[in-house]
Amino acid sequence: GAQALVITGGGDRAFVSGGDLKELSALRTVEEAAAMARRMRTICDRIANFPAPVIAALNGHALGGGAEVAVAADIRVAADDIRIGFNQVSLEIMPAWGGAERLAALVGKGRALMLAGSGTILGAAEAHQFGLIDKVVPRSSFADEWRSLAVSLANRPAGDIKRVIAGGTAEQAIDAFAALWVSDEHWDAADHVMNR
Repeated sequence: GAQALVITGGGDRAFVSGGDLKELSALRTVEEAAAMARRMRTICDRIANFPAPVIAALNGHALGGGAEVAVAADIRVAADDIRIGFNQVSLEIMPAWGGAERLAALVGKGRALMLAGSGTILGAAEAHQFGLIDKVVPRSSFADEWRSLAVSLANRPAGDIKRVIAGGTAEQAIDAFAALWVSDEHWDAADHVMNR
């Protein structure tokens, strides 16, 4: 069926606040740290591999772990006043939930190393220039914008397009297209366009 998934923060200030430092300070061994990273990477991988489009609606700052969750989504829409950064180095650690690799896929290896290696925090407009954020909208129309984007992506072809973009072969793309071509939805839409 048609669907899209939107991930957004509960409040106004933070998209995903990353780790609770008090809780995380209890992890003292290599094994405990690795188990936490593995668990969080699995969550981010599940977001990335969701069969339909996933939108991260950045209603607040996305720092550290929050930035890792943001780049696991397919598309990032941000309110114009938010900031985003892989600032784990400020705690002398690094992204480990797949964020470094996903950042590199979005902005290139050099920029990813520059941003995550220095812990740079970007404003929404600058992050958009880097290709880290796909769309920046005024805070006042933010909710309407991400909702209308989600509705426009919640169609069957968008999920097929996602799979092709993710590395599908030419044959998989052709098969998906052919299946869509013979669907009732396609012919209903075509009739609608032709009978305007």
